[in-house]
Amino acid sequence: MATEVSVPTLGESVTEATVGEWLKKPGDAVAADEPIASLETDKVAVEVPSPVAGVIGELKVEVGDTVEVGAVIATVEEGAAPAGKGEEAGRASQQREEGQEKRESAGDAGKAAAKASASEVESLPDGGHDSGSVTMSPAVRRAVLEHGLDPTNIKGTGKDGRLTKEDVLAAAKSKQAAPQDASTEAAPAPSVPASSKGERREERVKMTRMRQTIAKRLKAAQDNAALLTTFNDCDMTAVIEAREAYKETFAKKHGIKLGFMSFFAKAAALALKDVPAVNAYIDGDEIVYHDYVDLSVAVSAPNGLVVPVVRSIDAMSFAEIELAIADYGKRAKEGTLTMEDMQGGTFTISNGGVFGSLMSTPIINPPQSAVLGLHRIEDRPVVRDGEVVVRPMMYLALSYDHRIIDGREAVTALKIMKEAIEDPMRMLIDL
Repeated sequence: MATEVSVPTLGESVTEATVGEWLKKPGDAVAADEPIASLETDKVAVEVPSPVAGVIGELKVEVGDTVEVGAVIATVEEGAAPAGKGEEAGRASQQREEGQEKRESAGDAGKAAAKASASEVESLPDGGHDSGSVTMSPAVRRAVLEHGLDPTNIKGTGKDGRLTKEDVLAAAKSKQAAPQDASTEAAPAPSVPASSKGERREERVKMTRMRQTIAKRLKAAQDNAALLTTFNDCDMTAVIEAREAYKETFAKKHGIKLGFMSFFAKAAALALKDVPAVNAYIDGDEIVYHDYVDLSVAVSAPNGLVVPVVRSIDAMSFAEIELAIADYGKRAKEGTLTMEDMQGGTFTISNGGVFGSLMSTPIINPPQSAVLGLHRIEDRPVVRDGEVVVRPMMYLALSYDHRIIDGREAVTALKIMKEAIEDPMRMLIDL
């Protein structure tokens, strides 16, 4: 008996997706709830599970096809697994269940899993300059992480040059065999670069659905909003000293490093309470104000920029903020963020400093009206009490929609953030 496999619900307002990769082929054994395909939506990659155990029958769509929610994409022949394959599928199902149990215990394991400081989360400024990233499905991404490979060094054999799981496994096998081959075979003569042979190449790769959405949203922000950016510089001495003084105690108590992002998140929450227009948005001919701060944090994922949301950050502790942001950064790299993780958001912080950016003009994340851009910290000469001294300085950039936020309000909000960072005690006594 054949059971149809349909496109599941993808999230609020998401009605279609693109088939990114088939994880199973006709004749393959599959366990109940085992992923058989990866779909790309505007924001995340979604795996389609098999509703029953059996053998993959017909694949009704191809990689690259656009499918709507509820559409039938494949069939599964129930109870027809060839000898030996059912047991293999069962083991795969058990491994997935164990993995799910680990993910469900993220509340306890999050501290251990998110050891990387939130200041080290790979955030992208103004839409992200990640054109060198490789498009990967969740299954391929897991294989790359498991074998510790650089996906940019693997030649893809899938449609439009996409990497498949078989490509990754073949590369891993070659990597394991390389030491033995190197000891028994002479080193090949160095190849002559293609450019020196007079050869010129071009590569044409179709944009992923996520990249297309990023492009449309950023262009829409420029077209629809009256964008303006105000700058300030910030002396990071006090925050650096605070981190140095309390980093060991903080890490021991909370299981995570004390990073810069929690300081800026708290400073932003302080400013948004004093200047509510920066935390508002335009809806038709009305302005919608929020009495809470849901912070969008721009992070880099294998398929492009994603912006997960930390809810009610104004009511969170430093440790809760660090854990939440670090967990989002980790899950973005693994491709396990959900649609719910990225819905909403009233204000965005984008950290280009982790890539070495000195200054930028970030673009707002519609329908939000403002975004704070962070940049690299560098020692610069400044004047203090009539003397020139060297201090660790960072440029701050606040891009805002001038339709709703006046220049005075934008400058005031950024000044509050600057003062809170330069004197962290302000965040404790609500100044």
